[in-house]
Amino acid sequence: MPVDSHVHLDDQAFDADRAQVLQRANDAGVRQLVIPAVDAASWPRIRELCATRPTMLFPAYGLHPLYLRQHAPGDVDALSSWCASSDAVAIGEIGLDFHQPDLDPDLQRDYFARQLALARELGLPVIVHARQALEEVILTLRRHPGVCGVVHSFSGSEEQARRLWQLGFLVGIGGPVTYDRAQRLRRIVANMPGEFLLLESDAPDQPDAGHRGQRNEPARVAEVLRCVAALRGEAERDVAAATAANARRLFHLPAPGLD
Repeated sequence: MPVDSHVHLDDQAFDADRAQVLQRANDAGVRQLVIPAVDAASWPRIRELCATRPTMLFPAYGLHPLYLRQHAPGDVDALSSWCASSDAVAIGEIGLDFHQPDLDPDLQRDYFARQLALARELGLPVIVHARQALEEVILTLRRHPGVCGVVHSFSGSEEQARRLWQLGFLVGIGGPVTYDRAQRLRRIVANMPGEFLLLESDAPDQPDAGHRGQRNEPARVAEVLRCVAALRGEAERDVAAATAANARRLFHLPAPGLD
C-alpha cells in the first residue's frame, strides 16, 4: 500500500467529489495521505478534513512561499501554538520559490528560517518546496542541524540529491518522473538509495504522463509507483512497501487502517 506523502486534498478542485476521490485512492491501495497546508487560513480546513478519516488523512501545517502575500507577521507564532496543540505530522509546506520575481526573497527566507527553527523546537519533520531555489534551500537546511524532512517534487541534480541525503532528507517523487523527457530525474530515481525515496501525487497538480493536462488525484500514485519500480528494476510491491515504511518512519504514521 503506497503512501501519498504530499497531496493538497483540501484544495477547492476537490470540493465537488472529495469523497469519491478518497474512495478511488482507497481502491488503488493508497490508504495513507499527508496533507500539507499553504497558509494560516487552510489550517482549520485541513484539521477538520483529517478528523473525518483519522487513520487515512494526516495534517501538516505551514506557510508556503508562493502564498507570501497572504501571510501575516504573527503567523509563525500562531503556527507554533497550532502545532503544539494539534496532531500535526510535519511543518509544511514551507520553503523558497524564486520562480516568481515579485515575491520578496528576503521575506521568504525569514519565514523559511523561522519555520525550520520551529520544526526543530517541536521535533517535527518539514515538507519543503524548492523551485529555482534548491541550492539555497540546501544551504539553509545545513544551517539548521537536527531538522529532517522531505524536499517534495524533487527536480535537482544528482549532486544536490546526495547532499540532501547526507543531511538526512528524503526526496518526494511524483508525476514528473513518468515523462520520458525527465531523463535526469529518472536516472536519479533508478539509482538512489531506497531509504530516501517517497512517493507523492501533489494533487491536484503534477499529473502523470498518462493524465497530462487533467486534475491529478492521489489514486494516481499507483502510476508513479509503477514507473519507479520499472526504473529501479524492482517489484512494485517491494517499492510500495519500502516507500511506505519511509513515510511512516519520517512522519510517525500508524500502521495503515482500512478506511
